[in-house]
Formats: sequence, C-alpha cells, structure tokens
Amino acid sequence: MKFAWLVPPCGIIITTAASGFVFWWKGLSFSDPYGQGILITGGACILELLAEPLYILSQNLLLLKLRLAVETAATFFRCITTAILFGMQVDMEKEIIFALSQTAYGLCLFSGYWVYFLRFRPYRSSALFPFRAKNKKNYDGELLKMCELFALQSCVKLILQEGQNFVLLQWATYYNQAVYGFVDNLGSLVVRMVFLPFEESTYATFARSASGKDPDKDKRLGSSLTEALKLVLLIGLIFMAFGPSYAYSLIRLVYGQKWSDGEASTALGYYCFYIIVLAMNGTSEAFVHAVAKKNQLLWSNLPSVLITIIYVVLNILLVNSAGAVGLILANSLNMILRILYSGAFIKHYFQDSSSFSFYKCLPEGWKVLLFSGITTIISERIFLDRKNFWATFVVHFTIGVACFCTSTFVIYRHERSLINKIIPINRIFPSINKIVRFRDHSD
Repeated sequence: MKFAWLVPPCGIIITTAASGFVFWWKGLSFSDPYGQGILITGGACILELLAEPLYILSQNLLLLKLRLAVETAATFFRCITTAILFGMQVDMEKEIIFALSQTAYGLCLFSGYWVYFLRFRPYRSSALFPFRAKNKKNYDGELLKMCELFALQSCVKLILQEGQNFVLLQWATYYNQAVYGFVDNLGSLVVRMVFLPFEESTYATFARSASGKDPDKDKRLGSSLTEALKLVLLIGLIFMAFGPSYAYSLIRLVYGQKWSDGEASTALGYYCFYIIVLAMNGTSEAFVHAVAKKNQLLWSNLPSVLITIIYVVLNILLVNSAGAVGLILANSLNMILRILYSGAFIKHYFQDSSSFSFYKCLPEGWKVLLFSGITTIISERIFLDRKNFWATFVVHFTIGVACFCTSTFVIYRHERSLINKIIPINRIFPSINKIVRFRDHSD
C-alpha cells in the first residue's frame, strides 16, 4: 500500500502541470468554457487518483466482482449525467457537460471503493494508511525499481497511442480521420468493457501465482494461461465469425445509410480481426510482465522500441494507401509482432515443463465458427440487398441466428468446464447438461 499511495500525489502533480500547459498553450482564461471544462476534468482525474490505491488493493485481493460493480455503476452514471444534461437542454456549453459527466464517473469510482473498504472490509486504518514514522523506512527497494520500470513502459505505450493520433492528423484525410474515429469508438467498446478488465485481472492472477514457492507453480501458471488464452481466443473468434458479415447491417440499423454505405462498414469488419489480436496480445503481455524478472523486463524494452518504429512506418505507409482500413491493418501487424515476442518468451519459460502448450489454447468449436463465418459471408453476398435492405435483412439475420445458436451449442458441449468456471450455468439451468450430454466420454 505504501507504493500504491505514491500514485495520487504523482498523478495530481502531472494533472496540474498538464492543465496549466493547456491553459498556456491555448491562451485560455478561467471564464472561457473550454478552460472551465479543463478544470472540471482535472478535478475528475483527482477523484479517480484518490480511488487508485484502493483499486490496486482490490486487484491484489482479486475482488473482481467489486470492480465489475463499481465500474459498471460509474459508467452508467456518466451516461445518465450526459443524457440528462443534454436532454434538459440546459444553458451550458458542451465542454462543461462532458466534463461534469466525467466528474460523475470519478465520484462514483471514489465513493464505491472507499465505501467498500471502510464499511464492509475488516481492515485497520493503519493497513490502508501506512504513513506512520516507523513504517516509512520499510520500503522495498526492488519493488520500487520494478514500479519505475512499469511506469516507464506505460509512458511508452501512451506515446505509442498518441503517435497514432499524430499520424492521423498529419497524413490522413478528414474523411479517414472521421471513419477511423467512428470505428475505433464503436469497436473498442468490447475492448474497454471486456478485454481490458480481463487483462488486468489475469495479470493479478499470474503475479500472485508466480510469487509463491509452490512446486506446482508452473503447472498452475500453465493452466491459468491456457484458460485465459482459450477464453480470449473464443470471444475473438466469435467476433471474427460474425463481425465482418454483419458490420454493414449493424451500422445501417444504428447510424443509418449515410455511414453504412461508406468505408465505415468495411473498416469495422477489419476491426473484428484487430479485436482478437489485441486480446491475445493483452493476455500474453500480462503473463510476461507478471513472471519476468527485472533484467528480462529491461531487455524487453529493446524489441518494444523496434516494434514501435516498424509500427509508425507502417502507419504512415498504409494510411496513405488504404485509409482507415490501412491504419487498422498497421495496428493489427503491430499486435502480431508483440504476440510473437511474448510467445517466444512463454515458450522459453515453459521449455522444461509440459504444463503449457499453445495447441491447448485453441478452443474446441473453432471449426464450427469457421463454417459459420463462411456461411454468413455467403449469406450477405447472396441475400442482403442494400437497396432493399429491410426485406432482405430478415433472411440474412435469420441465417446468422441459426449459425450462432449452432456454434453456441457445439462450443458449450466441448468447453463446458471452462464456461462453467466463468458463468455458473449449472446453477441457473440445472438441466442443460442433460440436454447436451448425449453420451459419456471416457476422457
């Protein structure tokens, strides 16, 4: 907790400096609505930073349900605040409305974690606030160096992310910027709501398993990594099977023909492939960062820099030749290179153990998903008429539902144990195993 409490003061300093820089760079004043929005957003950041130590503690204790409840409620209140302020048509600038909605999000995070640990968890105040004079000298120097290393890698990732926006601004047309922003915001909903929390939770699980001296540590780590990769592959394969053939229909239904008939539907189809490599990279890198030693993490910065340079060059080349689709392809190639590096590390880590195999990570039912993907693509080409959309969409949608139900049935039959670990289906539908268990298998 001592190192966790270093986050708020450091974050507040950075937030204050960033806000001051924006005021100076833009020449803002406190009466300017944009300046007021910056100040309110800065306050929201401080609220989130004050909740960060308890968030770190909850991750270390694997309180996954707590995070799910708090972040779901925070997202809900942010959306409700935005909808109410826009719906009431209050005399308020848009910058301030979005800043207030972000403040509602930060306040909910702050309240949720603090109320839980102060009210419902039997922790002494000295455990949550280790600031006594006799405890100040008990810092773990090795842990502090590891924190500095992870902070440096986080800065590199942030620069990489912002570098993509720089490429967009400098080399992409306004149309490509709009298409990529639209697709990225829509497709990243799955990443933010499913894969990012899962990645952080698996990192905590891997780190806890790797820290012990149990002789079965490698076996437990191999089993956890296999299940984690199998799960993200399964979710990613579902998006790959149904995403490209229904991207146009989704955009047409939600945003209308203006967006669906452009490049957005094609870009969203490619984004479905990007989702699976993004998820695989997140899980594999979480394992590397959890089990790697300090010198291994230091050496990992070198390939990261090389991959970043390749990524920037690919961004510039592909955004000029293929627009928003090219940018998605560059991101996908960047993730694939990172997966190859993490895969090499994982293979080396388990070289003397049979507890992990990449082949075991491939989920059962991938063949039926491949068949469903081909079927739905053919269905879109044959049945879906964009000029007569509503009448032909029903046929295309029915074929997709049939393929999805068949895939779900086959996947659950073969991956019943993995799915039941995540969702206690047996408690909800006790008779479902009797339906899918046609015969017992000796294996």
